[in-house]
Amino acid sequence: MSAPPVKGRPISTAEGFVCGGIAASIAVTVSNPAEVAKTRLQLQGELAKVGTEKVYKNALDVMSKTYRNEGIRGMQRGLGPAYAYQILLNGSRLGFYEPFRRSFNKFIGRRPDEMLPSTAIIAGATSGAVGASLGNPLFLIKARMQAYSPALPVGAQHYYKNSFHALSNIFRAEGPRGLIRGIDAAILRTSMGSSVQLPSYNLTKNFLVSRDILPANSTWTFLASSSVSGICVCLVMQPADTALTRMYNQPTVPGPNGKMVGTLYKNPIDCLWKTFKTEGVRGWYKGSTAHFLRIAPHTIITLTANDLIVNFYKKMRDNE
Repeated sequence: MSAPPVKGRPISTAEGFVCGGIAASIAVTVSNPAEVAKTRLQLQGELAKVGTEKVYKNALDVMSKTYRNEGIRGMQRGLGPAYAYQILLNGSRLGFYEPFRRSFNKFIGRRPDEMLPSTAIIAGATSGAVGASLGNPLFLIKARMQAYSPALPVGAQHYYKNSFHALSNIFRAEGPRGLIRGIDAAILRTSMGSSVQLPSYNLTKNFLVSRDILPANSTWTFLASSSVSGICVCLVMQPADTALTRMYNQPTVPGPNGKMVGTLYKNPIDCLWKTFKTEGVRGWYKGSTAHFLRIAPHTIITLTANDLIVNFYKKMRDNE
């Protein structure tokens, strides 16, 4: 993250990883119910023609029915792996972003602290891909746990007692390859989101500060910048997010070589194409309202908290 200038050296990759992980954990507690709603809406009517009877009408209907039938526990399904995944993803994304961006700037002969849209986008996508790769098994079990509903099921259902039970079950049934299922879709999704999340946040913040619209250290600056970033992320990554959810949750069977393969999709492009053929463009954007209800507060809280935590940490560190 590009924090406002504070006296002392920039934070290291490890320090940025920890600060980013803490910020993401705060955010996911708030955004997880909307993530559960998004997951179920994306799986509803999977590969079915338009007009199929729906279990859920919209994001608020999912949350209402989930709370009524499953309680708070149902609304927070998958929270454990969500915490671990967000620490890995955002710790990597926020921790590696600045070092990557500075390195790319140096590579093309520009000042490390110069904010260039091109290197910012590349650094965002690269740091996001690193986080997605590290956290793929966690996102896999999170998606399956969030899709599971004993009352109103949609899509394939996978019941797991907890994260460890999920990981061991998948490993026993599908081997190591099962834990990296959908990693290509995860990298695509996260790279697309990360390519705009941090660059749009930093560019908005620099715009507000450089034109004296808001002060650099103001919480309002962080909130305004992260709001713009949340909108950008939601618009860019929704189709890839739908493909990822469906690839993670699809049933598997033994293939010709004995390896477990998905019964519905071969890869994210195949998923997007089949979804388009049967459900149209609207199929790509199923759960988009829930996605925005999840991504907007999540992005705002993550980026705002990260800036506040980084500044607080740097002040404490440099005063020692």
